[in-house]
Amino acid sequence: MKKVCANWAGEAFINGLVDAKYWQSFEENAKLAAAEIYKVQDYAAAEQTLKEVLKEFSPKEIIAVGGEENSVLAGIYSRLGTEDTKVYTEKFAIAEHADSADVGISTAEFGVGETGSLCVDNFSYEARVTSMLPFVNVVFVNANYMVENVTAACQIIGKVFNKGYCGFVTGPSRTADIERVLSLGVHGPNRLIIIAVENEGGAH
Repeated sequence: MKKVCANWAGEAFINGLVDAKYWQSFEENAKLAAAEIYKVQDYAAAEQTLKEVLKEFSPKEIIAVGGEENSVLAGIYSRLGTEDTKVYTEKFAIAEHADSADVGISTAEFGVGETGSLCVDNFSYEARVTSMLPFVNVVFVNANYMVENVTAACQIIGKVFNKGYCGFVTGPSRTADIERVLSLGVHGPNRLIIIAVENEGGAH
C-alpha cells in the first residue's frame, strides 16, 4: 500500500489553511485529551528530548518508522540503540517485534487545533502497528503544520486522497465500556507523547 500523499507539504497543504498560528489551540486541546507535548526548536533538541523521555521507560525494544522518508530521523534512530535497548526500523523486524516492543516512534502529517488531533498517513502495516501496539507512542510532527479545525483537515486530505490509510489520533487509547469508568491504554498506547519540531532544517 502506498502513502496517501508522498509530499503533504508540497501537494496537499492549501494556502491559508495550514499555519503555525493554530499551534496554541492544538497544544491546549491535545493536553486536554491526555497527550504529552514537547515543543522544540530543531531536530538536535528533539533528539535530546526523546532520549530524556525514553529514560522514564527504560525500553528494551523500540520500533520506529519515518526514517525512510526523513534522513534526520533515521540518524536519530541509529543513535538510540544501546546494549540494553534494541531499535528496529526495518519493516520485517518491526513486524516481528511489534507485540513485544515497549515504545513505538512514528510521525504525523499535521495537527488539528480544534480537537488536538494528529493526522497520520499510516500507509504500511509497520507504520500502523508502531503507532497502535506499544505501550508508549512517541510522534514527531512539524509544529508549523497546524490547521484550525476538522473541516480544514478534511479539505486538505480530500485534495490528495485516492486510496490508502489515513486517520486521526487524539490522545492515548481510551475506553469507558466497563461501568462507564474511563481507562487508558486498553486498546492501544497508554501514553501519547508528541515532539513538535519548529525548524526541520534539512530534513527530507
